[in-house]
Amino acid sequence: MTTQKIIGYRKLLNVTREATLKELKTIYRNSMKEDHPDTIADPVERLAAEERSKNIIEAYHFLVSIAPETREKVKAEYTATTTTSQISDFYMDKGVLYISFVDGSKFEYFGVPRNTYVKMVNAESPGRFARRHIYNEFTYRSASKLVAAE
Repeated sequence: MTTQKIIGYRKLLNVTREATLKELKTIYRNSMKEDHPDTIADPVERLAAEERSKNIIEAYHFLVSIAPETREKVKAEYTATTTTSQISDFYMDKGVLYISFVDGSKFEYFGVPRNTYVKMVNAESPGRFARRHIYNEFTYRSASKLVAAE
């Protein structure tokens, strides 16, 4: 998930990065009313509406996961993990940095430049590097629940 995809999600739902959960929910519901496939009789239009609704659902769920209110709810847990737990594993895939911690927490960080990741790989202490250059610098979300849901 690249930063461009996040921007695309915000554009699709026509929201800013400060959108509240209530605003996201309202926009999501209104968008789904307009594009819900069950309201369209024409088979070709129905397929297009299904695709649009899938994109709207994906955008909504992702934006909720990185919304300021969502991050505020888990801030204490996040801070405790990033300040006291050691990194057990980390890797980068398709522009997303994935970090797993010894306490079982997992987080995804978006928009991390490849060269920053390379510096983390080569750092004497990846944990110290991440505390200085990753944890409070990039948009993140908890991936622990995402993995558990699969």
